[in-house]
Amino acid sequence: MMQFSVHRVRKVRSLTPGVFALANHHISVAAESSWKHRTSLRVPNLVGGSFVDSQSSEFIDVINPATQEVVSQIPLTTDEEFKSAVSAAKEAFPSWRNTPITTRQRVMLKFQELIRKNMDKLALNVTTEQGKTLKDAQGDVFRGLEVVEHACGMATLQMGEYVSNVSNGIDTYSIREPLGVCAGICPFNFPAMIPLWMFPVAVTCGNTFVLKPSEKDPGASMMLAELAMEAGLPDGVLNIVHGTHDVVNAICDDDDIRAISFVGSNPAGMHIYARASAKGKRVQSNMGAKNHGVVMPDANIDSTINALVAAGFGAAGQRCMALSTVVFVGDSKPWEEKLLERAKTLKVSAGTEPDADLGPVISKQAKERVCRLVQSGVDSGAKLLLDGRNIVVAGYEKGNFVGPTILSDVTPDMECYKEEIFGPVLICMQANSLDEAINIVNKNKYGNGAAIFTTSGVAARKFQTEIEAGQVGINVPIPVPLPFFSFTGSKASFAGDLNFYGKAGVQFYTQIKTVTQQWKDLSGRSGVSLAMPTSQKSS
Repeated sequence: MMQFSVHRVRKVRSLTPGVFALANHHISVAAESSWKHRTSLRVPNLVGGSFVDSQSSEFIDVINPATQEVVSQIPLTTDEEFKSAVSAAKEAFPSWRNTPITTRQRVMLKFQELIRKNMDKLALNVTTEQGKTLKDAQGDVFRGLEVVEHACGMATLQMGEYVSNVSNGIDTYSIREPLGVCAGICPFNFPAMIPLWMFPVAVTCGNTFVLKPSEKDPGASMMLAELAMEAGLPDGVLNIVHGTHDVVNAICDDDDIRAISFVGSNPAGMHIYARASAKGKRVQSNMGAKNHGVVMPDANIDSTINALVAAGFGAAGQRCMALSTVVFVGDSKPWEEKLLERAKTLKVSAGTEPDADLGPVISKQAKERVCRLVQSGVDSGAKLLLDGRNIVVAGYEKGNFVGPTILSDVTPDMECYKEEIFGPVLICMQANSLDEAINIVNKNKYGNGAAIFTTSGVAARKFQTEIEAGQVGINVPIPVPLPFFSFTGSKASFAGDLNFYGKAGVQFYTQIKTVTQQWKDLSGRSGVSLAMPTSQKSS
């Protein structure tokens, strides 16, 4: 997961009127959301239920990574504007927290219906701004939608506990209450899914929210916010601010923000975790990864190759759960030959092209980084089986394309192994035994996910038990759980105590209040006891 960065900052200038350029050379789509019917390409903030133009003199171009066309421009939100968004959330909180939970659930029920109706529009926006294929963009939206559906059952998820007569005439029960104003800081790689990991659970718990989308692809967050308000989310419950480092630091420092959800790179994630935790905030920080797939000699060949190709090259490798490293137990050469053969059949093109298998990476800087890390592997002695660095896509010559790339004979000391490449690069390693393969995986600092491909239940059981990763796949390359579980990355891939969505997500966005009550006739009692109450004696 990559960190936020400013890649094109400009002073304000006059802008071409009209709709947002949700287009490449072949597709032109008129504005669909009211916030897009504007005389400027600039994306507004959302404050207190209104889309408000920033007064900032600086903005960042949102670039279509396949064409380099300017899709929109986001402002570097001023400190005053940020504070107004937090104030709106704070003002909306008392009323929203006292809104019946069944009413909050109904908003989510309507919200998920509207997301389904607008799936194609959302996916097109994701493809235009982020670059992934339309099919993959649909998956981006759908995996977020599943979290919204999960939030529709909040009345059950937020239940407390009750014990009657814990002492003579005394009952004790616990209730889960919202925290207040919460915030989310999003990465570029899942512009629909990650915001939907955050604010639906938070607001259905009764909190209000300030969201900062990635500066590289903010459109999906804006569209989702408008759909949420159409579904009945009251003014001020969800607010959106744009920017980079200054806004992130403001979120960390603001005394009215109680909890922060973050997904992104390790440098950014640890900075946010340290800075916000020092201010007494709750933080859940999903960060980088180096996910391994261990391939046993007995694995089914076709299904395993398909899984490795899909999980390694899908979304141009820009997934925190991408299976970027393969450890072959035994002879790797036959596997590598088949991998090479299958990878060569993949088509690289703009995500809007119907036959594209993978689109561009997000930016020129991202492409340069991918190419540099591939070269570092070659320089360190790795063998370049397939080189996609110099690919040119007809009709999209300016795009940030990297074709499928395979490095073999990689060792753990190489930079290309130690760093998260975040591109369509598959690294191949070799181990003599399952024990050796497990040791390779466990020595890696990251712990998002790991998978094993085998037909042996014994090997699968051993792997499941001994591997040090938060999410384990057995013949499943990307073992991201459905939202009634939680996204359970570990080690350097996660900072915090409570993971995203599932029961842990509800616990993160709520605090426990325990009530001890006594209802009995005390008229006949006399005297005062100064002893500590115990379970054997009533106070």
